[in-house]
Amino acid sequence: MSEERLVIRRSGFPSKGEIVIGTVTRVMDFGAFVSLDEYEGREGLVHISEVAPGWIKDIRDHVKKGQKVVCKVLDTNPKRGHIDLSIKDVNERQRREKLQEWKSEQRAFKWLEIAGEKVGVDRKELEKIGKKLLRKFDSIYAAFEEVAYEGYEVIAKIAGEELAKEIAELAREHIKPSTVSVRGYFELKSFAPDGIERIKKALSVVKKYRSDGAEIEVEYVGAPKYRIVIRTEDYKAAETLLKKVIDDVTKAMKKLGGEANFVREAI
Repeated sequence: MSEERLVIRRSGFPSKGEIVIGTVTRVMDFGAFVSLDEYEGREGLVHISEVAPGWIKDIRDHVKKGQKVVCKVLDTNPKRGHIDLSIKDVNERQRREKLQEWKSEQRAFKWLEIAGEKVGVDRKELEKIGKKLLRKFDSIYAAFEEVAYEGYEVIAKIAGEELAKEIAELAREHIKPSTVSVRGYFELKSFAPDGIERIKKALSVVKKYRSDGAEIEVEYVGAPKYRIVIRTEDYKAAETLLKKVIDDVTKAMKKLGGEANFVREAI
């Protein structure tokens, strides 16, 4: 990995009304140019009238080169590459929330970089994966949150199983979700005259695992599929419980003369 810090940026232009964060690159008498930190190669202009309320004698009393600013997008013109911004139209709550969101995103960039280093994914490939995560989840931090809640499977197709599992480890370490869930479905078959009853009996072993600490749902999807969803406060506990359920239902089904197969399912 390069020593340069990993940053994943969006392509395209921000939307009108969007709250963005940027870095002041130039300060002119008529306004300040701001490089948008979240967008690749995009720069906007904050006209002097949009820097602060009231009359401004010297714009440099309000903004300086290198300063981080939170702005509202007033308008965009993709054909001309213009982005009009306002600092004064951002209230204090919006500014605080955006700064916190950006700090969280910086942490997520670092976690992604660490995960990539551990499994040997080079920077160029990591940036491609990061942009795919950004498109799907709207932020890298949100992708880590989703993995913390739902497990590595939600990003396995994008990141590959090895990297996805490493991301899941970091997500569970740094993000503490209120509940997590794991899921999959059984393919249960019985050719006996009372086959449906036998399948129901095999699935009934799930009842013994229901408790205040775990929620287990059994849902009929369509022959021969029966979905199992387990929700708990701890991912490892959910995984352990799922394994027990798989083993017990499989054993019960085979003991009753039927067939059982379990398929893990991403949410």
